[in-house]
Amino acid sequence: MKAILLDASNVNDLLGQRTRELLENELHTRGWETTHIALDARKIGNCAGDFFCWVRTPGMCNVNDDNREIAAEIVNSDLMIYLTEVTFGGYSSSLKRVVDHQIQNIMPFFASLAGETHHQKRYSAYPDFLAIGWTSQVNEQAGKVFRQLCARNALNFYAKNFASAIISGEQPDAEKLSLLRGGLDDLRVVSKSLGLVEASVRPSSGDHVHTSEPISKVVLLVGSPRTRKSTSYSLGGYLGERISHLTSIQVETIHLYTVLRSKEKMRGLLEAVDAADVILLAFPLYVDSLPAPVIEAMERIAVHRQESTEDRPALFAAIANCGFPEARHCETALAICEVFARQAGFTWAGSLALGAGEGLVHGAQLAGAGGPAVVIRQALDLAAAALAEGRGIPASVAATLAKTIIPGWVYRIMGSVGWKLQAKKFGVGHLLKRKTYQPKS
Repeated sequence: MKAILLDASNVNDLLGQRTRELLENELHTRGWETTHIALDARKIGNCAGDFFCWVRTPGMCNVNDDNREIAAEIVNSDLMIYLTEVTFGGYSSSLKRVVDHQIQNIMPFFASLAGETHHQKRYSAYPDFLAIGWTSQVNEQAGKVFRQLCARNALNFYAKNFASAIISGEQPDAEKLSLLRGGLDDLRVVSKSLGLVEASVRPSSGDHVHTSEPISKVVLLVGSPRTRKSTSYSLGGYLGERISHLTSIQVETIHLYTVLRSKEKMRGLLEAVDAADVILLAFPLYVDSLPAPVIEAMERIAVHRQESTEDRPALFAAIANCGFPEARHCETALAICEVFARQAGFTWAGSLALGAGEGLVHGAQLAGAGGPAVVIRQALDLAAAALAEGRGIPASVAATLAKTIIPGWVYRIMGSVGWKLQAKKFGVGHLLKRKTYQPKS
């Protein structure tokens, strides 16, 4: 039996290191051959969101770094283990960077699973999945979000069996070990029906949020690698423009992918966030969560806020769009945003989710556009009116935008045709179903 351990701990994290030691010892005792991959020692870039791993180099990331080796190891393993700090109910940015690259191991074509649209298998078999998170302090809501994220990842990566466990720094080693053993036992004896994944974790609405302070500064954080050409910018930019129109306030836009490697730009981001009355985060869904660079920015903001004496409970709202027709795919990611907002000292003001974002918007300007854009604008107009008055986004507005505009069966047919045409443009139409990392016989 072969396991791959994707380890996002580091030498300065004693709880993470101890969790890894206990887990590796238990795996050895049970006879697992374990490939340990320390992620902080690997070269892994951020997913570019270009889908080249589907339509240009099918089954393999277009970027030749350690992500390819890891993708191959995963396909050739019986068990895939995530080891990560629980970050706002999700994975740390260092682990998420690897998770984002795992789409090369599935196909661009669509299938219907558990009443939702998902991507098809690329390989006939996939490893079981175990996620181990650790946290210095127990947070019940973050724990629920983490377990939901793991369940949805298991569904998308076709794991037959999966389990998750959260280790707390407050627990003695014996209790930590018991939880780790329980997770491994679940994998051994419980064949969990992935069709029964519960969408039980949803972000709270902004219905009961209302600040008495006047709105004087709004910051829009765009979390897409496509920056101004992205659907995230189309949605967030239009919402910001409407708030600006209603309040005469100039909205400051910051593209997160452009600031992370610059100390000066990162300092500017933190200063803008500290001075804001309303913060909007617009991002595309990446593997049931936020893109790794967005999580990294959130990690830095949270640390800064915890160390700062600044006490401005700015309103924080999020807008997610996904490549599936059903907007509910975004619920887990938006629940992560809510946990982040509360941990960073913001006031959670609700969220919006749009299904089939690329198909409906595809980075185009919404102002003046017809068709489905009319419905999208109406929802964003209502959200802007609420935020401009210091109120949260009403649940009724979120429900309007979340309605499925393109029927799932139509979207799946149209999507498959679209992927074939893109691959044909790169001359690899015949390779779309290539099994690049075919398991060794």
